[in-house]
Amino acid sequence: MAAIVHLNSQSNPPAIFDGTTRLYISTICPYAQRVWIARNFKNLENIEVIGISLQDKPDWYKEKVYPPNKVPALEHNNKVIGESLDLLQYLDDHFEGPKLFPEGPVKQKAASELLKYIDTLITIGFPVLSKDGFSVSEIQQEFGPVLDHLEDSLGKFADEGPFFLGQFGVVDIAYVPFIERFQTFFSSLRNFDITTSRPKLAKWVEEMDKIDAYAKTRLPPEINLEAYKWRVAKTRAVGSTTN
Repeated sequence: MAAIVHLNSQSNPPAIFDGTTRLYISTICPYAQRVWIARNFKNLENIEVIGISLQDKPDWYKEKVYPPNKVPALEHNNKVIGESLDLLQYLDDHFEGPKLFPEGPVKQKAASELLKYIDTLITIGFPVLSKDGFSVSEIQQEFGPVLDHLEDSLGKFADEGPFFLGQFGVVDIAYVPFIERFQTFFSSLRNFDITTSRPKLAKWVEEMDKIDAYAKTRLPPEINLEAYKWRVAKTRAVGSTTN
């Protein structure tokens, strides 16, 4: 992975709205990783990637670039837009390169349903992960059905390929940052392998690792784990000050 320099509170801003298209990300953010993968897959080297430190975010990012103060954000045509799934659609609509979203009503419906299901993956997966003392069987009981749904979904177009819609596309891009992290976090912190007894999911992970557009965005597992622990500590610190 090419090193991305993250700008912090001591950094000067880029020349905002100078005609350059910029993608603002943090390499530890799964939502930003989605758009970074899409940018790579569509071969949009003309989009400059700017790292923003989440631990020491520069004030100018909120004041001059993106008032919601989140990543990812895309600076294009003198405006800045955000929200990762919206940005995936925006890249498909406004830039050349391989299409991310499928054609045809069957796959479009499948894509829409799977993209909505990501919320279930996240809202169940992270709370289960945070429960200290949970046994493997308890994790399987609460999180297993979600993973089984993904396993079943990977079988629907299996005759066309190992990805969610057969061929690599937007659904894989949307899921892989979270599957990557859950694979690391559950294995390291809970001794639970999310791919056990799920051969299609295991194959999907294996095939995703061969996608260069994704491989360029991957961090070492220990970096993702460190980022997760930082975010948990930050959340707990905020909670303790509001009680």
